[in-house]
Amino acid sequence: MADEDKYPDTESGRRRFVKGVVGSAALAGVGTAGFAGVSLTTSPSGQGGGPTQYFGIENTDGPAPRGMPQIPIRIDDEGYLVGRYPKVETTTQQGREVKVAREEIAGIVYSPDWFQFCGVQGYEGLDPEYEGDNYFRYAANSGYEWQEQEVSAGDKVHVDDFSNYETWNNGIGTAGAGKPAMVTWRSQDTKNAIPVQVLRSTKVSGLANDDQTNNAWIKESTEQGFVAWLNKCTHFCCVPGFKTTAQAAQFGAANEVYCPCHQSVYDPFKIKKLSFVAYPRPEES
Repeated sequence: MADEDKYPDTESGRRRFVKGVVGSAALAGVGTAGFAGVSLTTSPSGQGGGPTQYFGIENTDGPAPRGMPQIPIRIDDEGYLVGRYPKVETTTQQGREVKVAREEIAGIVYSPDWFQFCGVQGYEGLDPEYEGDNYFRYAANSGYEWQEQEVSAGDKVHVDDFSNYETWNNGIGTAGAGKPAMVTWRSQDTKNAIPVQVLRSTKVSGLANDDQTNNAWIKESTEQGFVAWLNKCTHFCCVPGFKTTAQAAQFGAANEVYCPCHQSVYDPFKIKKLSFVAYPRPEES
């Protein structure tokens, strides 16, 4: 397979993604003290770029250069799971009004810049102009027997669907480690669905009670044991999964998120503040 075919992005986006991977690897050992002054606004033309901080599930093994970014969760009054999108406001940039999505949560700027990889940054659902809602909805062909049998693609995700999460098992890894689902976010009537994995686990509930520096973020981004992340491997944009293949056990990842394409591993119970090199958005024609 040619390298250019490994990055499902626009022509210009492929080149920028490669540069981003190299840059994020270089930043792996860099502290975050100097990042405070970096502008992380979402702009349609040439703004942004440079080191970007985000929270994600940590990459613990394999060739992936960084962790997958989290999507903060809230649960509405009826028990449905909502993926939190940054607050949208209108601002003036380069002499014209544009909508910008950004919000400070637990001391970090949350914006669509977090999702600048694998071409996802160009998906309609990440645009501040998107007119759908933020509910998670079940994806088709999930790879999980329970999801294929008990819910339908397009249904909104509900807390009750995970009532057996403390004991659930599909024969991979340890029973009760957590119950997963493959879902989409901000993807109704769009060309490209934003792939997300949702997981409910007692370990996630425990994280929110730990005395650690990212405790404030965990409390803001998880609820009732649920955690969610953009489910595209940061290596070659493959689709990893929690307990999706028995092959994961060969790499010590039976209870972690495993990418079968190139054996990258992510730990959904290690939520960390991470960084990568974002690139400016291209000039509009």
